[in-house]
Amino acid sequence: MQRFFCHHDRFHVYQVKSILDEAGIPCFVKNELVQGAIGEIPPMDSEPEIWLQDDEWQPKAQRVLKRFYEEQAEISPDNKNDWACLHCGQMNEYQFAICWQCQNPRISAEK
Repeated sequence: MQRFFCHHDRFHVYQVKSILDEAGIPCFVKNELVQGAIGEIPPMDSEPEIWLQDDEWQPKAQRVLKRFYEEQAEISPDNKNDWACLHCGQMNEYQFAICWQCQNPRISAEK
């Protein structure tokens, strides 16, 4: 087993865990209840962590997380371009990550 991800924001940790669960990557969260001990233990030791159950999942987990962050960058407030769904051709406003007509996710043409 090895630590894959840690972050001070518990919500973000569970968001990443959910993404890994959807990809079928076995993992679990450590230190989820330790934040109440901040002050007694160093803050870096109290961050929630995601651990992979097997080291062989590391490359797939990295690809899944990288793809997630790339998709988030595409729909960031800095990217204010409307987009056409590659599945149905419907034009969608920039802030939508899913086509409102066919519910397919936003995918850039480069992928």
